[in-house]
Amino acid sequence: MCERIGMSKESVTIINNRDGKEYEFPILKSTVGPDVIDISALYGNMGMFTLDRGFTSTASCRSRITYIDGDIGKLMYRGYDIAYLATKKSFLDTAFLLLHKELPTKDEYKSFLLELKKRSFIHESMRKLFDAFPDNAHPMAILSSAVSALSTFYFDHLDMDSPEEVKEMAHRIIAKIPTIAAFSYRYSQGLPIIYPDLDKGFTENFLYMLRGYPHHHIDLKPIEVKALDTIFTLHADHEQNASTTAVRVVASTHAHPYAAISAGIGALWGRAHGGANESVIRQLELIGTVDNVDKYIAKAKDPDDSFRLMGFGHRVYKNFDPRATIIKKAADDVLSSLGVDDPLLDIAKQLEKVALEDEYFKSRNLYPNVDFYSGIIYRAMGIPVEMFTVLFAIGRLPGWIAQWKEMRVNKEPIGRPRQVYTGYTLRPFKEVKDR
Repeated sequence: MCERIGMSKESVTIINNRDGKEYEFPILKSTVGPDVIDISALYGNMGMFTLDRGFTSTASCRSRITYIDGDIGKLMYRGYDIAYLATKKSFLDTAFLLLHKELPTKDEYKSFLLELKKRSFIHESMRKLFDAFPDNAHPMAILSSAVSALSTFYFDHLDMDSPEEVKEMAHRIIAKIPTIAAFSYRYSQGLPIIYPDLDKGFTENFLYMLRGYPHHHIDLKPIEVKALDTIFTLHADHEQNASTTAVRVVASTHAHPYAAISAGIGALWGRAHGGANESVIRQLELIGTVDNVDKYIAKAKDPDDSFRLMGFGHRVYKNFDPRATIIKKAADDVLSSLGVDDPLLDIAKQLEKVALEDEYFKSRNLYPNVDFYSGIIYRAMGIPVEMFTVLFAIGRLPGWIAQWKEMRVNKEPIGRPRQVYTGYTLRPFKEVKDR
């Protein structure tokens, strides 16, 4: 094939075989990972759109936050490997990194933690909002509504013009989300509200508000706090997933940041996304006993059976999920330390054993993923299943805010995907009497 004169080597040429015309589109370099063909001018030049269902081959933005290589199982936040952050740093270190681009110094960490503690209380009038929900309301529904309602109490964030205002908003919502999440659960169960304890750390305080009772000491085991903190870190961001995309698209309209976060919570609730760890436990309940594991393994292998094992494999990671490697150790540590006697956890351990040894699963890289192990940890810690996705939202919040900040700085345009229209052409109008 001969080289076309005048064509840049850093470009791609598309030939329209209908008329033989050629169109050149630039290639944008990535610091790591695949380069990108910039087709922004495609419609203007060719009068056509591209079709990419699920946007699996489409980059919607430029970002400096998170990098994923699904082929080799790699995940980085701001250039730091996830294994380093999850095992050597805390969730607050990671949250600070995502928000402010660098890991905090000792003084910055202390200041960050102190500010979050002070902002962890919510306006007392918000309690009336919780009273309005039925007792059986799902905590995710309450969380989404309460986050959206924050804009009515902190309306000064409706239009933010300065970096300091953005910083205040970010710190405020990160501080209040665990309180709102704990309150949502307590109200759903008819339990008394437990206020934040300023003497406790971020993750420990959330567990305290979730489990505590007035005037009663709660024994929070360090292994539980560490495991939950690790899970928060592993969930902190994951590139342009469905919920992050929802946040970005809503934010692109210049909507209030709390409205954008609420949209992210709604997207996260889906069973194909953040709700997957809840589905794992529901499936274990369906299997019922260890004796039924082989039966359901056979169903999963049967191409004519619609049954699929939840918590196995991943859409992005084609080799292994690097988060699963880390969280598997946390799950082993929690189960060993707590000595929990739970039939569902016995089923989970048998499923794990089969998946790691069976050639069918190994050949298809269908290993237990982060949702599988997080569900097991939550179950072992006695966290109710309806709270699983809520905990995912707490962890993902710094990533959502970092993504919101980035698109704001980049002055990205309103999100507006196009479509392939396959409906009727213009139809003639008929009078009622003629129909």
